[in-house]
Amino acid sequence: MPEADIDRIYDYSPDYLHDILKSTRTIAMVGASADKTKFSYGVLRVLHETGYEMLPVNPNPKVTEIRGIRVYHALGEIDRPVDMVEVFRPKEELYGIAEQAIEIGAKVLWGQIGVYDDKAAKLAEDAGLKVVMNRCPKIELFRPFWKPRLDLPI
Repeated sequence: MPEADIDRIYDYSPDYLHDILKSTRTIAMVGASADKTKFSYGVLRVLHETGYEMLPVNPNPKVTEIRGIRVYHALGEIDRPVDMVEVFRPKEELYGIAEQAIEIGAKVLWGQIGVYDDKAAKLAEDAGLKVVMNRCPKIELFRPFWKPRLDLPI
């Protein structure tokens, strides 16, 4: 995909996103970081505090827990069912992660903002997974409650 497509918009109905977020209980976050300044840390924190069971995935052997949660070093190490695989990795890695998500029986493949690959999406969808790309579940979770205040002065 050309670099000009970096801001590519994938159109998902609010009901589709709502149904995924409502039915999801367990989220494996590939690319989770223990660094509190990283966006993935903040998303993991909010999703965990909202009630999702978070399963951070980080290949660094020195990272063994994030926010007191056990870290897995690969999706294949996870020892329980996974509803969603959320991807905080470069979009070039999404296809391989989609293959792994299929192998572990995940129900949803979710590419974070900037993470999208149409071939990975097709692979996952053909295997029966729901797919969301170039979106943040933290943002989508709270979108119904956010109302812009266009009347505020600049």
